[in-house]
Amino acid sequence: MDHDEFFLRFLLSQQHVSPHAAAYNRRQFLRRAFQLGIGASALAFLAACGSSDNTPTAATGGSSSGGTSSSGTTSSGSASPAANSATPAPVKLPDVTSIPENLKGKGEVRVVSYGGAFQDAQRKAYFEPFEKLSGIKVIDSEGPDTAKVKAMVDTKNVEWDIGEFDRGDVINLEKKGDYWEEIDYSLVDTANIDKAFQYKYSLDMLPYAQMYAFRTDVFKDAKPSGWADFWDTKKFPGPRTMPGGTGGITPDLESATIASGVALDKVYPIDIDKAYDSLSKVKDDVVKWWDAGAIPAQMLNDKEAVLATAWNGRIAAIQATGAPVEIAWDQGQLLKDAWAVPKGAPNKENAMKFIAFITMAIPQARLSMLIPYGFVNNKSADLIPADLLKTLPTAPDIKSKLLIHDSQWWADNRDQVLEKWNSWILG
Repeated sequence: MDHDEFFLRFLLSQQHVSPHAAAYNRRQFLRRAFQLGIGASALAFLAACGSSDNTPTAATGGSSSGGTSSSGTTSSGSASPAANSATPAPVKLPDVTSIPENLKGKGEVRVVSYGGAFQDAQRKAYFEPFEKLSGIKVIDSEGPDTAKVKAMVDTKNVEWDIGEFDRGDVINLEKKGDYWEEIDYSLVDTANIDKAFQYKYSLDMLPYAQMYAFRTDVFKDAKPSGWADFWDTKKFPGPRTMPGGTGGITPDLESATIASGVALDKVYPIDIDKAYDSLSKVKDDVVKWWDAGAIPAQMLNDKEAVLATAWNGRIAAIQATGAPVEIAWDQGQLLKDAWAVPKGAPNKENAMKFIAFITMAIPQARLSMLIPYGFVNNKSADLIPADLLKTLPTAPDIKSKLLIHDSQWWADNRDQVLEKWNSWILG
């Protein structure tokens, strides 16, 4: 499978809470719907109501609506990405020709990730090279779930050796007991991985950005940059969309805090009341508080919003169809998925070797060249073509502008934030 197909399939397979968990949840819904006998017309209606996990029906990348993962459809008239010249040209992935001796072994490692085009890309980027070079067989499955991790550990019947999770979920389960193995950092290339990506019980492996994007056909001269401009509805008028507090989504208190004049290095701990006061200043211009990741890119694509807080991969999708949209990276957030090992994993040693390999420079670069998300190994930047690197959130000149999402703060304060949301949104 070539780079185009991986990229298109990735763009055509996302929807909800995080870019990759979303795709998995959507596919599970569709499978269950067919099991229950829900017809194609009903599913099409549901898709039109905001779902965007349209899977290509052929290698050309076609979908039922001609849409992309971020926008769901191309109802504003943009061409199908399979036919659009904005689709990235094929690139040759850097070869992985060797592996450190201490990462070699035998037996197997059981990995759980989010499936679909994303997991296909993971196989090509690093599952297959790891198996070939280490001598350890990779057995991968779909559907990481911390509730299942808890149940497996509680019953001492651990089926997974390693899974992909949000660090916040790792922390939340950690609060309930001894459910995770400590990461063996003696195997990891820590010299080239920022401390912000390292945690006692998980190692970040897939950074992505939450920032805002805007319509360039609306803001032709002065372009917004930074959250003060997003909040400036006189200089940059027009409808906006931002994440709300439902559907597993949390309101963007970081942007509200920054817009009020707080420096990036002073955002945490967030003053929740002051953040909501700041949100109130832009509230009347937010026409949609989104609860699914497909929505903001769709609204930008259809010109229902002219500025939208979104995830960078979603925006990459509509840019690939030719939508006149630009990302304002300055003061965005860098969020991350992470690898974590359940307590009592039967192949713990192999799981640690797997983590170490996948966060090396070449494997990380390979995945970023297949999908439009970042890398945690700083040396990966040297391996990615310049025209592609400039679109990734961990490109050095972009990462330096971003706020690193504080998973610990959110694990400690999420309930309070959402309780406040429920009263604020009705006010």
